[in-house]
This record gives sequence, C-alpha cells and structure tokens, in this order.
Amino acid sequence: MAKLALPEESYADQFGPHLNYTPEGGWDTREPDKLVDTHCCFCGVQCGITLKVKENRVIGFEPREDFPVNEGKLCPKGVKRYMQNEHPDRLKSPLIADPLTGFRKASWDEAYSKTVDEINRIQAKYGKDSFAFLGGASMTNEKAYLNGKFARIALQTANIDYNGRLCMVSAGAANKIAFGIDRAASPWEDIPKAKVIILAGTNLAECFPVLTKFIWKARDNGAKIIVIDPRVTPIARTADLYLPVKPGRDSALANGILHQLIKNNWTDEGFLANHTDGWEQVAETVEKYTPEYTEKITGVPAASIIKAGELWGPPETSMLLHARGIEHHTKGVENVLSYMNLVLATGRIGREGCGYGAITGQGNGQGGREHGQRCNQLPGGRDINNKDHREHIANFWGVEESSLPYEGLTACEIIDAIEEGKIKGLLSISFNPLVSIPDSNRTRKALEKLEYFGCIDFFMNETARYADVVMAGSLQEEDEGTVTTGEGRCVKLNQSVTPPGDAKADWKIICDLAERLGKKDYFDYTGPGQIFDELARASAGGVNDYSGMSWERIEQENGVFWPCKGESHPGTPRLFEDKKFYTPNGKAQMKGFEYRPPAEDVDAEYPIIFTTGRVVSQYLSGTQTRRIGSLVDQYPEPLCELHPMLADHLGIQDGDILKVSSRRGHIILPAQVVKTIRPDTVFIPYHWADKKAANQLTNRELDPTSKIPEFKVCACKVEKIEDAPNKKYELAGQIAGKPPSSPIKFYPKPPEHLSAR
Repeated sequence: MAKLALPEESYADQFGPHLNYTPEGGWDTREPDKLVDTHCCFCGVQCGITLKVKENRVIGFEPREDFPVNEGKLCPKGVKRYMQNEHPDRLKSPLIADPLTGFRKASWDEAYSKTVDEINRIQAKYGKDSFAFLGGASMTNEKAYLNGKFARIALQTANIDYNGRLCMVSAGAANKIAFGIDRAASPWEDIPKAKVIILAGTNLAECFPVLTKFIWKARDNGAKIIVIDPRVTPIARTADLYLPVKPGRDSALANGILHQLIKNNWTDEGFLANHTDGWEQVAETVEKYTPEYTEKITGVPAASIIKAGELWGPPETSMLLHARGIEHHTKGVENVLSYMNLVLATGRIGREGCGYGAITGQGNGQGGREHGQRCNQLPGGRDINNKDHREHIANFWGVEESSLPYEGLTACEIIDAIEEGKIKGLLSISFNPLVSIPDSNRTRKALEKLEYFGCIDFFMNETARYADVVMAGSLQEEDEGTVTTGEGRCVKLNQSVTPPGDAKADWKIICDLAERLGKKDYFDYTGPGQIFDELARASAGGVNDYSGMSWERIEQENGVFWPCKGESHPGTPRLFEDKKFYTPNGKAQMKGFEYRPPAEDVDAEYPIIFTTGRVVSQYLSGTQTRRIGSLVDQYPEPLCELHPMLADHLGIQDGDILKVSSRRGHIILPAQVVKTIRPDTVFIPYHWADKKAANQLTNRELDPTSKIPEFKVCACKVEKIEDAPNKKYELAGQIAGKPPSSPIKFYPKPPEHLSAR
C-alpha cells in the first residue's frame, strides 16, 4: 500500500473551467492573447507546435509549418498534448504526507525544510551514497545538466541516474563502442534518399507517427522496406519484406543476414580494411549462421533471411533504424552492435542517404543522456571515472576533483539497493518507476522501505503516492529551455504560461534545495538561459560539444546539430563524412557475438513468450496521456494480443477475460485475437498502472553493459477466466481491423536445439 492516499476532496479547490470550454459550456472560441512557437512534449521527433494562450492558459494549438521535421503534421498525442494543462489533477502547491489526514497542502518553506533535514539526517547516519537521485529524460537539457550538478555538488552522492536507463542506453553504449559517439549518424532528411531501409524493433507508425512520412517518401523514390518485429506493425503491413523474429533472437538474425552479405560478396572490403577494426572476428563469428541455422533460432523462414540479404546487399544507399525492440534485452548492446555490422560491412555510412540511427523514445531522450545526469557521466558526455575528465569538470565547477563521486548505481540498481536497505533516501523528478521499472511488485516493496522520499512532479503519479513530500513542479510549457531531437538537433522550447498556483519551475526547486544545502554559490542562476550558457561552456572539448550554440542561434536556425565546436561552426547534421570515427584510432570498432538466449525462456510451466511496448495514443508511464480523455478513449485499457492459433489452442475468443502470469506476477485483462503477432508470443502495452501494469510480469534482469532491463521477453502462461463477472469484453471500436495472416512458423514448444538451454 502507498503510505497515504490523496483524498478526492483535496482536489476540489484546484478545479477551474475545463480546458477549451467556457464556464457556461461549449468550446472557447476567443482569440488568443499570444501565439508561442515551441515543440511537442512527447517523443524524440519533437514536432514544432504553436500554442495559443489566453489569460495565462493554453486554449489551443497549431502545428508549425516551418519546422523541417513535421512540416505541419502532428500525431494523435501531439494534437491533444495541450489538454493536460487545466486537468484537475494538476499539482499547484507542495504536499506533505500526514499520518492522520493523508496528504495536506504545505508551504514551500516547510517542504524544503523537511526535505533538507531528511537529506542531512540520512547522509550523516548512513553516508553520502545512502541518498539517491532519479531524474527524467523528457526534461530539458538545462534540467539534465542541473540534476547532475546537484547530485555531485549538493548531495555529493554517486547514486544518480535517470529513466532513460529504461530506454536508449543499449543504443548509447553500442554507439560509444562502435563509433565513439552516442548520436544518430544521419539526419532524418537522409531517409528518403536511401534505396533500402531496415526497421528493426521499431513500431514507427504508432510510436513516432510523423517519422513515417520519411519512410513513405523513400518508398515513393523506389526504396525497399524491411521490417523486423514479432508483430506485424502498421508499416510492416506494406513492407517489401517482413521478418517475424522470435523475441530475444535479434543478434542471431543480424548474424544470419550478414552471413548472406559475405557469401554473395556484398561487403565493401576497402571500407572495412581502411576504416574499421574487428571485421575478421565478425566474419568468423557469422560463418555458421546459415539461413537454415538462423531460422531454427529466430523463427524467421530461411527464404526470408536470404531475401533480406538480397535487398540489403547491392544498393548504393541504405538506412538502418531501430528502437527499443532490439534494445530492451539482457543482450541489448550485442543486438545493436550486430545490426551495426550490417551498416559497416557495406560501408554505407557518412554520406547522403546512408546511415544508422536509434529512434529516440522520450521527448529529450537524446539530450537527457548527454549532460551529466547518468551515473557514469559528466557534462559533455565525459566519463566520470576518467581522471582527466573529472579534473576538467571539477575545475570548471570550481570544486576539488576528489570531492566528485565516482560511478554509482543505475536506475534499476538504485531500486534494488533500496529494497536491500543500502539506500535510505530518494529524491526524484519526472520519473514514475512504479509503472516503468520491471517487476513492479518488487518496486512497490522497495518504495515502502524508504526512510524519506521526495518527489518533484506536476501530477500525483503512482510513485509519488509513496512520497513524504511532493513538490509541485512545471509542465514543459511553463518553463523554457532546449531539448535535442533523435537526430541530434538541439531545438528551443519557449515558455507560454507560468506555473499555476504555488507551483514552481523545476529548475528553481532544484536551485532552492541546493541553496538550503549550503551550495548556493554553485547554483545562483537567474534562469534556464544562464544554465544553458554554462552547459554549453562545460561541454566544450567533450564529444557532446554544444559550445558553439546559444538560444538565439538555435531559434534563428530552427535547431543546431551537435557537435558544434564554436560560434563559427555550422553544426554537424551528418557524422563521419570524412570517414573518421570518434574512437581512439579513428576507426569504427566492429564486434561479433554468438547468439545467447534470453535471461528467461519458455518452459513447460510458462510456455508462451511475453513482450510489451506502446500504443499510438499513450506515452511512457501514462502520467500525462492517461489524463487526456480523448487519448484514453482511443485505447481505454490494456489488451492482450494473441494469435488465432494460440487462442484456438487455449479455447479463447476475442474479448474473453484472461489471466496472464509470469514468475513475478499476473494481470487480468481482455483478449484481443489478431493475426498480427507470432503465435508463440503475446503482447500487452505497458502504459497503465497498478493492477493493469504490464510490468507486473516483466523481468528485471539487466544487460551487463548498459544495465537496461529485459522488458521485451520473458516467459508467461495465459488462462481464460471462466467465472469472470463479464465473460466477454466488447473491444473498443477504435481497434483496427485485422490484416491477413503473416507467414509465421508456429513452435508450440521450444525448438529441440533450444530446449536444453
């Protein structure tokens, strides 16, 4: 149970006229006082949007035509994103947990005093690292920088991390290994110039809808599209080739395609000899991954693997894009590096229409991981364990190098350490781990063990209900700053309204806490513009160099690509054009990996593969989108997708109520029988909380390099609940019709060669 519940009546004085409606009812058609150009608060596409403001309230929007990525387009979330502003759940003052009355309103002085007193008490008793900090990747670059500096100087704890640890860190680690830099190699405008595109583990049409325009442009130009996914995603329905990979088998599939490239001499031997290391080891590793061998592991027909090689090998230009589908694994880094081998083997990188990119899931998933709020990182993408890097930032901040902590725990490890009693206090901002971290029942027990938990957010999310103090922070449009898109373009967010009631801008809360911790001299900012200027200077000389940027330049140029190494530098939309990589010897580092199974595979007790992901109308843990009625209407609650073959085998029909169980927990929800998923796999989206949380089932085993958890595969069993109060559930009419069955081979039990593993 949460420590305390927030009584419904305590929201009463926060109600105002519903957004976009007059007090008398009907749409608010008044002319706005001002129009503010900014960007969407959701995924890493960061579409340009203009907010309409009347009397310090956002009353509407228009998509921006001038921003070169979305060009006047928005997805369903972007269209409705402004409707959260006047939600009655909006926090407008600090709240303090009271053992008798539940959460009660408090002054900022009381909230700050309690928080700082508890930080000092816990650290004095248990040590500096007994207090942890968890940040969010969807916040601005300025806040990411501030979070890292606050943890290292004000808290002096090693244990700071962020929710991007659940998102793109496998891609980031692989990028650093292979290329020496963690960024997409090409701008989105290169996609339509590619003659073949691989989309691996990315449901682009639902998770990043506006980016699909680049895929359609490429197809109109004659490009061939290859989709790799256990589900027939919307783009897969019209792809030239769909490869229905069995969850957790991606590295084997990449090896099998590369085997075909080598067999048919579709590799660029000159590029490999002059610009890469490790090719011989990679080629030796994939030698045994014949189409037949690869089919046995992956479930992808041998003929399709051969076809993938034929499509990818000969063209002059190509693009490989991937997302969490290949990253959320205990071998996520290996998966990404294996797919990178397909790009490097053909030498198609660093020129127009050629490249590689990871599709960024969070609003600032790129910038949020660049400026020092990761446990292993200092500003500019520097390594916190590197003595030269430590000395550079210590001198820049004006502190002793010895005072800086070394690498601490990652996000999931912090929750584990709380559960083990090693971490006693926690401060979080824009993070909802009770919904987003795997094995949520364990997460709940950990939160209950904290001696103090302080939370900064704009809504009372599920995790915040376990807090001792909740500090009312700011929505994106209530502050200003920058974010960096998935293609590496830094763009400017502009403030359109001020925080309501007694709520404060997030950066101000952090600075106020730092002042009360005796560190005012290091956090004496007048606004986020000053923080950005410091961030840019701190990044100078690092791999993630923003030193040539200013807010004015970013706005004038509609975004600037990093690295940008000085005011006269043009920015870098496309990396590696000189064929020099950011590694010590300037060569791309290739790595070959033998396939290894998931941390948890199917067996007689749990014979079905479970996987999870997003739906188009929801975002991450749902803190924002589950409060926007029209988005909820599109997909009111999670459904369990399963194939007709599996449904027939289990005696399940569309709309039946199911119990889906893993070794960690279970969820009860309606069945959605579709032909768009492998028959050995079920899919449940993860945006809901409590008893509807898919992460009750997922496995918290981590990738040894990136420390990302294995969201995308675990073992489960599915049972129909015969005595459910509503035996049939009328599925909402908005669920799309079912396309024809895909060519999937069904393994009722694990293939013999895997059973022994």
